[in-house]
Amino acid sequence: MSLSRRFLVALFRGLSDAVFRVHAEPLAGVPAHGPLIIVMNHINILEIPLIYARLQPRAVHGLVLADHWKNPVIAWGLNACGSIPLQRGGGNLASFKKALDVLDAGEILLIMPEGTRSGTGKLQHAHPGVVLLGLKSKAPILPIVTHGGEKYKDNLKKLRRTDFYIALGKPFTLKAADGALDSQARNQMLDEMMYQLAALLPPEYRGEYANLPAATQKSLEFC
Repeated sequence: MSLSRRFLVALFRGLSDAVFRVHAEPLAGVPAHGPLIIVMNHINILEIPLIYARLQPRAVHGLVLADHWKNPVIAWGLNACGSIPLQRGGGNLASFKKALDVLDAGEILLIMPEGTRSGTGKLQHAHPGVVLLGLKSKAPILPIVTHGGEKYKDNLKKLRRTDFYIALGKPFTLKAADGALDSQARNQMLDEMMYQLAALLPPEYRGEYANLPAATQKSLEFC
């Protein structure tokens, strides 16, 4: 681990411990070796460094909007963490290849399919890019959810730490039924994947995926 990465991990842990009471015990279930795609819900910016630091010493790479590289300080941190830039509006073949290279190297790729912060903790409509990565790489996909972190601003005003909860699902791989990979098939796989996140959350956080039945899980092969 580089000195820059060590510094950032220590900084992320220190800051997150000051703001949150982190219930990180479930992260012990993350595989210690091998390629892995982690799919996660996205509440606010703070859960990213918090989870990143607690997955160490594994190499973790996140897909991050390229606009964040405009700030040189943030760009340094993103580069030190091995983040992969995504262009707004598409045209991300180079980023897709980098993500596959990360998985080929046996490392972790962290993806938040919603693509934007919810603020409330309720799941929003997701985007299907992760489906293509899962099918192409054949890497196992591990659902991880967090909740409670959305309350941190109110608690900070009262000088209180916020309980930050983490839950892990079962790893799975994606399979295209009958080789079909049209937009309808991709969206079905995405819905099935998001159901795995929704099922880990308390009902009030399930949002767009509150009513998706478990019986639709036809494209997932659990590891």
